Amino acid sequence: MSNLVTVRSGCLVSVLVLSLAGANSASADRYRTTQHNFGGVGLLQTPTARMAPEGSFSFNANRTEPYSRYSISMQPLPWMEGTLRYIAITNRDYSDSEEFSGDQSYKDKAIDFKFRLLKEGYWLPDLSVGFRDLAGTGLFSSEFVVANKRFYDLDFSLGVAWGYIGNRGDFSNPLTLIGDDYNERNAATVGTGGDFSIDNYFRGRPSVFGGVEYQSPWDPLRFKIELDGNDYQTEPFDNNQEQDSPLNFGVVYRLTDTVDVTAAWERGNTAMFGITLHTNLKSNPFPPKLLDPKPVERQPLPTGVSGEAVDWAKVSGQLENNAGFAVEHVKVRKRELIVTGEQTKYRDQAQGLGRASRILDNATGDSYDWYTLVNKPRGIAVSEASIDASKLRDLEENRIDEDTMRRSTVLAAPSELDTQTLHTEPLDKFTYGLSLGYNQNVGGPDDFILYQFLARLTSEYRFNRNQWLHGSLGVNLLNNFDEFDNRGTSELPQVRTNIREYLITSNVVLENLQYTQTKRLSRDVYAIGYGGLLESMFGGLGGEVLYRPNGGNWALGVDANWVRQRGFEQDLSFRDYSVFTGHVTAYMQTNIYDVLAKVSAGQYLAGDRGGTLELARSFDNGVTVGAWATRTNVSAEQFGEGSFDKGIYFTIPFDAFFARSTLSKGTISWSPLTRDGGARLSRYYQLYDLTSASDTNRFNDGFNTLRD
Repeated sequence: MSNLVTVRSGCLVSVLVLSLAGANSASADRYRTTQHNFGGVGLLQTPTARMAPEGSFSFNANRTEPYSRYSISMQPLPWMEGTLRYIAITNRDYSDSEEFSGDQSYKDKAIDFKFRLLKEGYWLPDLSVGFRDLAGTGLFSSEFVVANKRFYDLDFSLGVAWGYIGNRGDFSNPLTLIGDDYNERNAATVGTGGDFSIDNYFRGRPSVFGGVEYQSPWDPLRFKIELDGNDYQTEPFDNNQEQDSPLNFGVVYRLTDTVDVTAAWERGNTAMFGITLHTNLKSNPFPPKLLDPKPVERQPLPTGVSGEAVDWAKVSGQLENNAGFAVEHVKVRKRELIVTGEQTKYRDQAQGLGRASRILDNATGDSYDWYTLVNKPRGIAVSEASIDASKLRDLEENRIDEDTMRRSTVLAAPSELDTQTLHTEPLDKFTYGLSLGYNQNVGGPDDFILYQFLARLTSEYRFNRNQWLHGSLGVNLLNNFDEFDNRGTSELPQVRTNIREYLITSNVVLENLQYTQTKRLSRDVYAIGYGGLLESMFGGLGGEVLYRPNGGNWALGVDANWVRQRGFEQDLSFRDYSVFTGHVTAYMQTNIYDVLAKVSAGQYLAGDRGGTLELARSFDNGVTVGAWATRTNVSAEQFGEGSFDKGIYFTIPFDAFFARSTLSKGTISWSPLTRDGGARLSRYYQLYDLTSASDTNRFNDGFNTLRD
């Protein structure tokens, strides 16, 4: 079965489109990188050693008979490039079975990586090593080492490649000095795929490849000439192509700051045309928050105002509307004013803290020395941020700098103190909202893209701040999954591969109906329990406990769940299959480019046992790029095509595109195949996310918003 793309928290398709076509950045760098046919920085058929700027994201589509290529390329780290790619071999059927293939041509899926070993200096070149189709079918797999050196407007590349890029086989493999097994390269592993073909890496006769990229005096126009290392005489499925010349010629035109078009003449006889949509998830500016209220204006400080004399209901309304802080209660301890509630609008705690302090100043004057906001998301006190009120006034009048202000601001674990309650805000118990949902299946035999658009009604009833009932109702708007005749089969219990039935059986579905309760067990220990219809395919009971030291860079969690498979109608019915699933998960916030490492071990939905490694890079603007891989006690043969579960995801804050600040975000996840092995329960709430306000580094990163 082909891959499933899932979207949560709104319609991420629109977000992705906005990401690619988003606000134009400042004038592009004259020597910006461009993409090659297979996706990733390069010339035409061949890669170069160059890396795109950190955070770069591009979607590429191009056509060179008989191949149509679609790829997403991402630069999560300055020295690492990753690419996801589909290749449609348009003169070959999806399979040998005409009934199974339908009208679909063969689709090959692949993941590529490139790593920079050396950065260009005055004398030395850029030097990179790369792997094409690192763990796929091997139809287009290749390994290469390539160097680049720039001379003014000319950027030269020269490399050596094994496998597809080097199929011409110019000379004997020098690595035979290590061992004779480097002489031969095994045939492609089509039909299995997904595993690492280590025995093939850097095997066989290699070829030289390279070329030059010329930036013309007119900035939008660039020319490419390359020496192709492939002679196209060992193409997949004996689909050999005539090559009149190993030289390829191309031109790239920058249509806008986010769109490139490419035209080329390849193999000496074949035209190529392509388009690239690109943006930068790290550096592209967010739109001005024109719809946000301006910070309240400073009023002359009243004197001698007692806490009891303040209209706290009015102040609470100002705190929510202007500072995004939904108040639970207001307390006082000596000359410290303590406001407990939940930040609902601003991603940076400091921004809400600064706005709240001005509101409290206007209301209470010089009555208090310290203002403390206790952030209590979903009823669990996670952090308290305390600010010296007089120092904030000094900062705003430029008597002190930001570093001094930070030393006068404290982020700590919430503490239990003897306090006097001044005000308790009533709870708004019922909320609801409308949004658009989307499901998608890419690269299957029935149609290349199968999709479903849903109108989604979500509602929530809060019994108190720690207990609530959440529900989500979806109404089918547009859906072509009725063409999905490729019903999933598996040697394992079908916990995911019967997705077709879930998507077409009913036009109105109850996606989620879950009761949830949270509790802070001790200073650094948090708990959550839940029950109901937990996701589209499973319902049941479960819970999680998380130990997360306040301000620490690590955490340890345990979740346990008993679940039963839901009926295909996604109503209140259930099927016979049930399973216990749960994991122990360790979290480590590394000091390497803000990468979060997660390692989980336990039992999955199909009853298989093993572990998952997940790595996620978060940028300062809130965008996160992550990848996961799962290995269980299921063999590659039992798992089926793909060999093991893996995928990537993007989490994008919605305020990256809107003129109003919001904590809402959307996640789009992609895995090359929908399989039953390594399948995890899609839990609606995760304690690690709920406790993110305890992260001191995150607080520091956003401290420059204190005056916004």
